[in-house]
Amino acid sequence: MTGENETVTMDPPHVYVERTLAIIKPDAVQKAEEIEDIILRSGFSILQKRRVHLTPEQASDFYAEHFGKFAFTSLVAYMSSGPMIALVLARDQAISYWKELIGPTNSVKAKQTHPDCLRAIYGADDQKNALHGSDTFSAAEREIRFFFADSVIEPVQTGQAAKDYLSKSVNPTLLKGLTELCKQKPIDPVIWLADWLLENNPNKPKVRQLVEEL
Repeated sequence: MTGENETVTMDPPHVYVERTLAIIKPDAVQKAEEIEDIILRSGFSILQKRRVHLTPEQASDFYAEHFGKFAFTSLVAYMSSGPMIALVLARDQAISYWKELIGPTNSVKAKQTHPDCLRAIYGADDQKNALHGSDTFSAAEREIRFFFADSVIEPVQTGQAAKDYLSKSVNPTLLKGLTELCKQKPIDPVIWLADWLLENNPNKPKVRQLVEEL
């Protein structure tokens, strides 16, 4: 019970859902449908999907942080050896849950220590390990944008990054809406503009299923 002068407050709604990049690598593409079914049954949503065949240069760019390491050349050759499937997965704590589901990097060791993980089931060794998952939020942001350049990753950036996003994506759409508003001269301009922005939102979620080369 609350007194007459007490105010009942509620926590603000939590709408942020973490995203991560998953890759079904060339050696596991033939099992993609089976793997995607496991992903969905594990509580993930597949927001975007893209089948691609990277060139060696594109694979080098994606794994740029590994440049100079002993296995870099063979890693690039492997990742550009055939088609792969890039997926944007979403759920609460998506990054850590996906890393847990796929298991240790080395599939041989995973078969011994985590026999139920996806790399143990579908992988062959420390390189042909079937699947990729982003390690951190910043890695997920970069990797998702590598394959899906128009993606907006929550939470939206602040500072200069936010200004750049507003300038590139928000302001042009808003300007179009305001211009159309002046032409239409609706009775209730606020409601009209709100409806127009909903209809013309450039970031309206879509599931992409493309088969192409980058």
